[in-house]
Amino acid sequence: MAKKSSIIRGTLILTMTGFLSRFMGFFYRIFMSHSFGEEGVGLYQLIFPVYALCYSLTTAGIETAISRTVACKVSLGKEQEAHHVLYTGLLFSFFLSCISTIFLQDHAAYIANQLLGDARCQQLLVILSYTMPFSAVHSCICGYSFGKKQTKIPALSQLIEQTARITSVFFFCFMIQKQGGTASIAVAVGGLVLGEMVSALYTLHTFFRPFSRPEKKNATRSHLSLSGLFCGLKELLPLSLPLTANRVLLNLLQSIEAISIPGKLRQYHLSTSEALSLYGVLNGMALPCILFPSAITNSLSVMLMPTIAEIQTSKTKKELADLIKKVTAACFILGLSCCLFFLLTGSFIGMTLFNSRTAGKFIVTLAWMCPFLYTNSALLSVINGFGKTGSTFLINAAGLALRIGSVFYGIPRFGIRGYLWGLLLSQFTVTLFAVFVISASVSHCKTK
Repeated sequence: MAKKSSIIRGTLILTMTGFLSRFMGFFYRIFMSHSFGEEGVGLYQLIFPVYALCYSLTTAGIETAISRTVACKVSLGKEQEAHHVLYTGLLFSFFLSCISTIFLQDHAAYIANQLLGDARCQQLLVILSYTMPFSAVHSCICGYSFGKKQTKIPALSQLIEQTARITSVFFFCFMIQKQGGTASIAVAVGGLVLGEMVSALYTLHTFFRPFSRPEKKNATRSHLSLSGLFCGLKELLPLSLPLTANRVLLNLLQSIEAISIPGKLRQYHLSTSEALSLYGVLNGMALPCILFPSAITNSLSVMLMPTIAEIQTSKTKKELADLIKKVTAACFILGLSCCLFFLLTGSFIGMTLFNSRTAGKFIVTLAWMCPFLYTNSALLSVINGFGKTGSTFLINAAGLALRIGSVFYGIPRFGIRGYLWGLLLSQFTVTLFAVFVISASVSHCKTK
């Protein structure tokens, strides 16, 4: 009962934070479009695949590995070892992030000109590079908090980062305009750096503040030795490497999609303008509507992984199976409800919010993906909780291969419908493979 209560409480906190953050971001995007123009916002979006790729390489997999390992240590009463896991992951991630910062600054011109195709991105990439070390700090501490099923630090750090970023951009734009100048999009990228810095400082202060109390000092005097560092890396690397590869593959796929879909639509005898418009409607209008309710399942997935790891450590097969069944059923029911909602209102949403019949058609088609899309985030989190990060990578790779295939083979023959069918088939395939892996994992647990 205590485990279920902590999952529900943590999920509610993260869900409310996620919705509030998305609400703030919605109005921030409106402000950006008015302040920097469509071209400026386009440059801002153009550098994000680089940011996402660097974050995936340096931090994302380590954060998840910390969360899972800490959950196991805490369940066994090994609090000191849990701290060592955090320190090891934090040092390793911070080191990789510093390398990433130097690499981005040294190769910003090449990336901007050769990969992104716009020299104006060079300055933006240099500014963006300073976010990496700060992201490593706050992400690793948040991973530790998730491992202990404590959501206060991650939730508040997300809101603090968002608030610092938005208010700083508002302030600098106001000051520049007051002096008669015009703010460039570099101001918004600088806001990203400031937001990450404030968030990192908050997480460091909040995490180490209890240890400064007199009654805690003696309990935390131990330091991480070189042997402890290697032991920590030995635990973290087998978990983090497949997760990192998975995130990198996902970001590479998104880059391939962004480049390839308009070109494949031209092969379907659409003009360049028609191809870009169709792609914009899909990714800028329809998919955000479909993904909006996923704030609930994403929050649940974050809390679910350390809980699964803790229960697996205690070898209670019945409790484990019951929890997985209830969570999966809840996510699937939510997905079915959203599917029905979008089927009935998709056309209305498309016309009312976006004044686009095409967006409405896409929403109706993608609605069938909801039951599998929302369930998959929970299923993959369960698999990560079992420590089978390699299986997560292979499952996602299979789904991504279907999506790539639909871009290169479906679109030239069937148009954008070929890609939509590929999305649906990809999510369904991920569900089938995930259920198979979880069933096998549960059956190997001992009964208590």
